[in-house]
Amino acid sequence: MPRHSFNLRRFWAVVVKEFIQMRRDRVTFGMMVGIPLLQLILFGYAINMNPKHLPTAVFSADNSIFSRTLIWGLRNSDYFDLVRVAENEEEIHSLLKLGRVQFVVHIPENFSRRLLRGEHPGLLLEADATDPAATSYALSALNTLAISAFDRDLQGPLSRLRATPGPVDLRIHRHYNPESITQYNIVPGLMGVVLTMTMVIITALAITRERERGTMENLLSTPVRPGEVMIGKIIPYIAVGYVQVLLILLAARFLFDVPAIGSVPLLLAVMLVFIGANLAMGITFSTLASNQLQAVQMAFFYFLPNILLSGFMFPFRGMPVWAQCLGEILPLTHFLRIVRGILLKGNGLNDIMPELWPIALFMALMLSVGIKRFRQTLD
Repeated sequence: MPRHSFNLRRFWAVVVKEFIQMRRDRVTFGMMVGIPLLQLILFGYAINMNPKHLPTAVFSADNSIFSRTLIWGLRNSDYFDLVRVAENEEEIHSLLKLGRVQFVVHIPENFSRRLLRGEHPGLLLEADATDPAATSYALSALNTLAISAFDRDLQGPLSRLRATPGPVDLRIHRHYNPESITQYNIVPGLMGVVLTMTMVIITALAITRERERGTMENLLSTPVRPGEVMIGKIIPYIAVGYVQVLLILLAARFLFDVPAIGSVPLLLAVMLVFIGANLAMGITFSTLASNQLQAVQMAFFYFLPNILLSGFMFPFRGMPVWAQCLGEILPLTHFLRIVRGILLKGNGLNDIMPELWPIALFMALMLSVGIKRFRQTLD
């Protein structure tokens, strides 16, 4: 039979060889199965563009049947979870600034008296609008609630108050992003996404590249310690990370007009911890992988839940509890709150500390795992 003709035996031999190689490369095979399953689970169960049960505070200066009816209407709504009764304006400002609540409902003095007089009393809703997608459906639900919540109480002679446009005048104040500009939310978040993607992938190749090129033996012959090698490999990429951050900050300011209300030097200082956490993760992957392909696969497997569960692409509070718990482990989740809080809300160091220490803890854990694994590599 001519060599150039198609031969089923040769063809089948190549197929069998590929299956054998696939079986031997368990990491690649696991990624081929694991990544589609991860995407299916996250997109099918965790992603929700219509977030409900958003944390809400109430500040009521009117203790009447109508104010209680409104509060119970909020409680019975799927969109609002009443988690706090605010005592004063300062507490309201703090709750919104720190992201403890998504909404604050103000019930003013003489609310019931003015409602009974048909004066359409004002009902103020303050919203943390840094992420427009997280609030739009809830605001529409509150508009409907403000019209229909008092129907049971407005009976008999009071039924005339149920006429359009409703018994109250709902006023909405969108804080931090009053025009609901998407770029104000997306562009600051890109800092964390770009750093996570590039820092983890680049450093994941650090030790595997040395091993594949045969330079690891030269490194092992030197008196350098594992910690010195890891930190020495991390430092140059910190400079690369800051270059990326500066480029994004310049683009945010001059191309997208994203405000920078808070301290940019504070943001740059906090950035060091986040960059360090991602570099430590990349170095750990490089000690686990046997070649550069596996290192990149591990980095991608880590990057996928970061971008889906952190609140960058989809509202964080719209995800189920188990997905939020997973998201809280990831440094990107906390960094997004920090960078948006500093740029859009003007948060200071005390305000961001609850989000900063989980990133520092993650960095310390990954560094310790990476150093331990690197010692095993040396042995």
